Amino acid sequence: MKKIDLVKILNEKSGMTNAQAREAVDILQAAIEEALVNGETIEFGGFGKLEVKTRSERQGINPVTKEKITIPESKNVSFKAAKALKVKLNK
Repeated sequence: MKKIDLVKILNEKSGMTNAQAREAVDILQAAIEEALVNGETIEFGGFGKLEVKTRSERQGINPVTKEKITIPESKNVSFKAAKALKVKLNK
């Protein structure tokens, strides 16, 4: 599913115009991005939780030169499904 599909669903189910639905999805996306950048956890009851996790600096090997390299610390978004969603997925 893509962003345009979410806009279409919101348009059909809410009666919003395409422009209003697109704006609502854009606002939601911006709010989620801002919260994650600020280190906040986002919880959707019955769906799941989005949170930022930090991956420590680590050693790696360049596959071309076989030289050891240091891979810097990075932040990633992690999703943990809620129990209700897991139950629906496994029916």
